[in-house]
Amino acid sequence: MESTELRKAGLKVTHPRMRILEILDSHDGRHFSAEDIYRQLLEHHDDIGLATVYRVLTQFEAAGMVLKHNFEGGQAVYELDRGKHHDHMVDVESGKVIEFTSEEIERLQHEIAAKHGYAIEDHSLVLYVRPIKKK
Repeated sequence: MESTELRKAGLKVTHPRMRILEILDSHDGRHFSAEDIYRQLLEHHDDIGLATVYRVLTQFEAAGMVLKHNFEGGQAVYELDRGKHHDHMVDVESGKVIEFTSEEIERLQHEIAAKHGYAIEDHSLVLYVRPIKKK
């Protein structure tokens, strides 16, 4: 992501915004809490406070640049909105978030909605999973 993305979203290009955008962009598919981003900034000796991280993430969400997820039992996590729909699995033991896509699941959801007389406008599917223990 570049500074042009910020301008397109109507946001001024600032050091904190650019650094947070770089962190989100450099870990494709990873979901970050504000604290995760703050820790990354500290590791790279960036003088950007946690309150600024929260403020920038809120601005990015309002501008449609990031998606915020509030998975059960965990804190809010953020990912760049890359425009491609996907669903999530959350490992209830580790908190790890796994992205997946399934044309079959998408088709079934539309069929079910249509059977009840509806068309899907938007949806979010989250599966809460646990590793299968091998015997």
